[in-house]
Amino acid sequence: MTPGDTESAGVNGAGAGNTAPVLSTYRLQMRGDECTFADAVALLDYLDALGVSHVYLSPVLSATIGSTHGYDVVDPGTVSESLGGREGLERLSREARARGMGLVVDIVPNHVGVADPRQNAWWWDVLKHGSGSRYASFFDLDLAGDNGVDGRIALPVLGSDDAVQELTVDRSGDEPMLAYYDKRFPIAPGTDEGTGEGTGEEVHARQAYRLVAWNSGLIGYRRFFTVDDLAAVRVEDPAVFDATHEQVASWIADDLVDGIRVDHPDGLADPSGYLARLREVIGPERWLVIEKILGDAEPLDATLPVDGTTGYDALGELSTVFVDPSGESELNALSRRFTGAEGDAPWLHAREHDLKRSVLGSGLAPEVRRLVRAIRRETGDTGCDDASLREAVMAVAAQLPVYRADYAQLATLVPRIVGDLARTQPPLDPALAVFARAMALGGEAASRFGQVCGAATAKAVEDCLFYRAARLISLQEVGGQPGRFSATPAEFHLAWTQRARHWPRAMTTLSTHDTKRSEDVRARIGVLSQVADVWSRRLGQWNESAPAPDPAIGLFLWQTLFGVWPLDGVVTDELRERVHAYAQKALRENGTRTTWTEVDEEFETAVGNWLDAVIDGPVAGELTAFVTEVEPHVAAVSCGQKLLQLLGPGVPDVYQGTELWDDSLVDPDNRRPVEFDVRRRLLDAPDSAPAKFTIVRTALRLRRERPASFVGGAYVPVLATGPAAEHLLAFGRGPAPDDLDVLAVASRRTVALSRSGWKDTTVDLPDGDWSDALTGRSFTGRVRVADLLDSQPVAALVRAR
Repeated sequence: MTPGDTESAGVNGAGAGNTAPVLSTYRLQMRGDECTFADAVALLDYLDALGVSHVYLSPVLSATIGSTHGYDVVDPGTVSESLGGREGLERLSREARARGMGLVVDIVPNHVGVADPRQNAWWWDVLKHGSGSRYASFFDLDLAGDNGVDGRIALPVLGSDDAVQELTVDRSGDEPMLAYYDKRFPIAPGTDEGTGEGTGEEVHARQAYRLVAWNSGLIGYRRFFTVDDLAAVRVEDPAVFDATHEQVASWIADDLVDGIRVDHPDGLADPSGYLARLREVIGPERWLVIEKILGDAEPLDATLPVDGTTGYDALGELSTVFVDPSGESELNALSRRFTGAEGDAPWLHAREHDLKRSVLGSGLAPEVRRLVRAIRRETGDTGCDDASLREAVMAVAAQLPVYRADYAQLATLVPRIVGDLARTQPPLDPALAVFARAMALGGEAASRFGQVCGAATAKAVEDCLFYRAARLISLQEVGGQPGRFSATPAEFHLAWTQRARHWPRAMTTLSTHDTKRSEDVRARIGVLSQVADVWSRRLGQWNESAPAPDPAIGLFLWQTLFGVWPLDGVVTDELRERVHAYAQKALRENGTRTTWTEVDEEFETAVGNWLDAVIDGPVAGELTAFVTEVEPHVAAVSCGQKLLQLLGPGVPDVYQGTELWDDSLVDPDNRRPVEFDVRRRLLDAPDSAPAKFTIVRTALRLRRERPASFVGGAYVPVLATGPAAEHLLAFGRGPAPDDLDVLAVASRRTVALSRSGWKDTTVDLPDGDWSDALTGRSFTGRVRVADLLDSQPVAALVRAR
């Protein structure tokens, strides 16, 4: 098939094309005001020189005007004009291909943006014509009495129930619209006299939708989690799939992209079925990775037609292997002193359970009600009331340790939970039996249960618990398991051996647009495990000098300040504003003193004043001194995890800008513009480039020069011998286990190592002549680690061919 031959490919076929093998990716956050397709074209020479094989784009379909992330798509059928339109995408693909590079694009199948109905033609038509709209089947509408209003679509946008009296009719344009301040909604034909006599409230009463209070608990459509501005679409319907993937299919047919990243597949009614259909569209060879967040020890379903996850599992392994287990007891005690709890695994599990029940009974209550209706509809009148069914659903969902359990490898999980609940809570047994029958039928109720469980986990754990726990916040990351304080090298090597064998093309990552703090901020905070006694003592002194308004929240934010504190101690106005913005988000997600819906302005102001007191007061100098003191050990973690990720199994992604030290926090902070001119200049001055930049450039180029050694290549742990052997983490890569040609070497727990030294610890290199690609020095045979790592904490050894 030749490029442009769209008719023969269609929605169900993929062009053979010239797909380039995906060896590494570099994530760009596309924005109409900062990073367009033209901007990406201008970056290709830099990314090529860095060693990147594929440019990985955030969603590029037409999104809400002014969107800074692209996940609020309003028109799946077009490429965003603000980014450069289809022509701009084609040019970017063409220019990348000319350099031997390619494109990977992020797609959003679960939902579309409906914040401004005027921008979404499908949603506008549904609101205008109701169930008579040609697009009514596109959305997962819920018009039942407990979530809708008299069979109308409930839209939670009003400030209060009485605000319906504030509606007016805007007749200034070509067609009249219902107006609520700056929001506009369609008016169905024949429901407005057009004379100016009908009031807004009267016209509103004639529509297929009902505007209700934002806190009414009513919602007429499935959402992305609890975000009212993102309405879910029914891609399980083949017609809806085709309509929402027409543009994506054309990229394949025209051979514009080499891979697809799928956002949040767990939100879909049938993730497995969706991925099978998507695989048909893109063909058997193109790269396909999914944002699947795995639970503790949860394997990825091997029956899925994908190349792997987007790498949160690898991120967690890289984080914990650099954490020092000797610091756990002191950090437990510190957490107990500030929060009243150690923040260990049992505490986290109990809080997760309680928070899931809370969110299921509040923010996700409409989804739970709808699920109960589906169970009732599918099982009939069993003598079990809705309240009991709702309790059974919430009990099972709260115990589920994964996002959703309807994947093949988790077949025994829900039965075990149901059995445990029946034994420990006998009154639930009748409702659990009804629930079990609905799950066995495998219909709507089973699908909705999976969707509800995923949303409950995301809202309870990632969006709340991870802002409350404060033992060591670097472990509290998307997909993270903060109850598992650290990992041993043996555990790490076994996990990465399995990745090399079973998921050799899975993505690995250290930072994304969704991580709560960048890889380098995590690295610095993680070092606290190595100096736990010192941290505990100094923090106690600092908190006496500048006491936080709330001790538990203070412990969390003290670590955040430490994580982003500049080495020179100069807190710029920009950094101060970023810290304040982060703190506000963290406080509201935490939810114990203030929330998004019930803001405690007095407390938030007190926290802001406290942050300023720390930044401007005597503690600032001590923080600077402490950050400077631990900096060599932070650098060891930062460089070590980067080298291991880039040379490890899978396809590593470099998030934009993280080839240099990055102090980003949670979104939108991590989507700030990147100063690429600074990075570009380092290509011409390699001798003055920071160590991290050199590591990224060296590792990416090695992957490109020796592809057979990496994606699909062998992974072999390399062990040291001697008194400091536990401080070395190393592995070999090559076409085969007996043909290794690259060794990645990193040091860990360097605070303790700095006291004892490597002494006579050695490592035996495989046969051949080896050179460190980072320093140019040569080695062979048995090498003293003190010699190998005398100038920096990592080495990238390459065997001469």
